[in-house]
Amino acid sequence: MKKRNLSRVILLLLSFVFIFSLSGLIRYCLEYRELKRAQEEAVKNYTQEVQTPELFGEKEEKPDDGKLEEGSLCPIKVDFDALLAVNKDIVGWLYCEGTNINYPVVQGEDNDHYLNHGYDGKESRAGALFVEAENGRDFADSNTIIYGHHMRDGSMLAHLADFGEQEYFDEHPMMWLLTPEKSYRVELFGSYLTSADSDSYTIFTGPCEELEEYLKAAAAASDVQAETETPKDGRYIMLSTCEYDFEGARYVLHGRLLP
Repeated sequence: MKKRNLSRVILLLLSFVFIFSLSGLIRYCLEYRELKRAQEEAVKNYTQEVQTPELFGEKEEKPDDGKLEEGSLCPIKVDFDALLAVNKDIVGWLYCEGTNINYPVVQGEDNDHYLNHGYDGKESRAGALFVEAENGRDFADSNTIIYGHHMRDGSMLAHLADFGEQEYFDEHPMMWLLTPEKSYRVELFGSYLTSADSDSYTIFTGPCEELEEYLKAAAAASDVQAETETPKDGRYIMLSTCEYDFEGARYVLHGRLLP
């Protein structure tokens, strides 16, 4: 009789564990489905594909010779008036053709708020792509850091480490950073694994010899080879996300901003 009762107790406990695990899995799937829906809605509501790509907005200057380099034309437009009406913390939109990177970029008063709040300011497990709080809002610093989560469903910056594969890098050699004032082509040049407390997170507000050494170190540490020029008087961004190779691991991707 005791053995039978014990078996029933064990079966009951296992049933509770199964039901709890199943409910957690269902919540997980529903939550990520909602996050995906929210992202698709953001792209649908605030961006538009450009049939004949345009580079220059009203506030941008055309080159003196009137010529455009191949690949200079931005394939999307962003309705920043509508975005800023939703959240005044919006500072840009990051887009990489052929990848899942197609997100608004925000900047908060600190680096904590947008870890668990979306671009619209609402609580969200995925957070948002956000600019380092110590950087300027206008990407005028010599290097600007943009953070984003490594989500299990592959969203946000989960695939950043893919840029460490030469073939993938060659297929996606540039991104676009659109802002309310200007559009930038982002020419990529360095991707590598580092730690959260490494010198990669040094901020330079203007050109200097230290920045030149920083750029050389980024190129030398890169998992891939790139032909992007990195003058010390240029402007740059660095994307950063978590990796799990060791405690505090981060994967970063550097790019040069070209208006």
